[in-house]
Amino acid sequence: MKFYTISICFFVCLALHGQENFTKKDRFFNGKNFKNWVEPNNNIWWTINKEGHLVAQSDPDQKGSTLWSTQKFRDFVIKLDFKMGQGTVDSGVFIRGENPQNPQIQIGISGSLKRDMTASPYVPKQGYPIEALKNHPDLLQQKAWNTLEVRAEKNRYQTWLNGVKVLDYHLENANLEGPTGLQLHPKREMSISFRNIYLKEL
Repeated sequence: MKFYTISICFFVCLALHGQENFTKKDRFFNGKNFKNWVEPNNNIWWTINKEGHLVAQSDPDQKGSTLWSTQKFRDFVIKLDFKMGQGTVDSGVFIRGENPQNPQIQIGISGSLKRDMTASPYVPKQGYPIEALKNHPDLLQQKAWNTLEVRAEKNRYQTWLNGVKVLDYHLENANLEGPTGLQLHPKREMSISFRNIYLKEL
């Protein structure tokens, strides 16, 4: 009986609290500058405020922007806090670049579905194969900080939102190497803030 109790506790705790323990060396955004990131030319989208938060804000022409990592990755875990800002937030985390065989993990409202698809995978030309928060409608906080953790290991993608595992998805013929990126979707009037960004290679 004791063995079963320990086993159940282990798997429940794993589902609730994610996979990785991050340390200071895994910090991927220092709150001061764009180290580890490729700042876009003529950058008018991405700023760092006095609190050390990374803020993405739509430009007047709503061209949008993606803030890419300087490094390419294969298997990795990324964890970050995000907070919805003004407008209709349509953002996300690119996993291994913009290759069509590569999912983006959505944050906010899907432009095609017109509803929130946070923590769900978007695959180009395939749409959203799974709705991550379908069974967790109250997990996302619209006016407070949320924590998103994404684990990409070969063609398996897992996500946790605010400590709860909400996605376990396999993509056949997935692209297995590329940079990660934060998206500010074009044709949107919006803002979103990020902080406490950590990344660890597996």
